[in-house]
Amino acid sequence: MNAGHITPPGVSVLDDLGLNSGFVIKAKLAIRIQKTVEELGLNQREAARQMGISQPKLSQLTRGKFDGLSQAKLEECLVALGHDVIINIGPRHAGIGDRRVEELLVA
Repeated sequence: MNAGHITPPGVSVLDDLGLNSGFVIKAKLAIRIQKTVEELGLNQREAARQMGISQPKLSQLTRGKFDGLSQAKLEECLVALGHDVIINIGPRHAGIGDRRVEELLVA
């Protein structure tokens, strides 16, 4: 990516950076967890208890340090916060497939 590059509208900056897809997926799940905790007005202790993780682990998560949390655990946290986590598998095509997170927006 060059200095004059601008991420197109509708494209996540995380997707545009060309990072490892596993990292991007975990980052997007972590961002959604943070947003939901804020929307619910929970403090870290309350949110961690609801998600079944320790408060220090949630604190690390909010700072972008989620190496100790699997994608599956992040998905479980979202479910515990009231989200539905839906995994869609697209049609097979030539070449290597892609992994990504798409957030469904409700009006």
